[in-house]
Amino acid sequence: MIQLLYGVILAEMVLILTLLFKTPLRKLVIITLDRLKRGRGPVTVKTIGATVFVVLMSNVYSMIKIQKRTIEAGAANPTDQVLMSKLMLEASLMGFMLFLSLMIDRLHYYIRELRLLRKTMEAAKKQNRNFEDGKNGSAEELKAMGEEIATLRAKIKKLESECETKAKESKTAEAEAEALRKQSEGFLLEYDRLLEDNQNLRNQLESIDQSLTQPDNKKSM
Repeated sequence: MIQLLYGVILAEMVLILTLLFKTPLRKLVIITLDRLKRGRGPVTVKTIGATVFVVLMSNVYSMIKIQKRTIEAGAANPTDQVLMSKLMLEASLMGFMLFLSLMIDRLHYYIRELRLLRKTMEAAKKQNRNFEDGKNGSAEELKAMGEEIATLRAKIKKLESECETKAKESKTAEAEAEALRKQSEGFLLEYDRLLEDNQNLRNQLESIDQSLTQPDNKKSM
């Protein structure tokens, strides 16, 4: 039992040293621990840890019983002394083993978090660089858009001036058309008056002809 505990403690110390220093084995150890914490690995580790803790508590209880028996007897029994030393050594080794196991778990957790943090920082730096590059590109695009807007504004002003010119020409044409319409109306009125005068003259000529033809008829009779 004691030799097994020494072997486990030695292995745990090697694992801790491997995690503390950046060596080629560190990545392999981290990958192994990652796999152990997947699936049924955590349950198995917790079961082993709980078993060791129960055995530790049992040893402590046995030590308390031996201590009470020694106090009641008033003298230390050599067998109890040897058993007490053995139980104390086993309890110390088991407690130290659990402590080292907790250290390995925490070291692995913090190393993994540190790796994730570094990846996040690298992604943020890359995104920041992309943003800066995009910002420079967008500045050039904004400059080109500004020049295009200025060109469009100049075209709009030119079109507005042309529209004003066309509007003035349209108003002039409308005024000329109105004057021609009024003039044509005057011509029509004048034409109607001339037609009326012409009709009146024809009526007068016919009356004159009739008046002239009547005396001739009377003479012939």
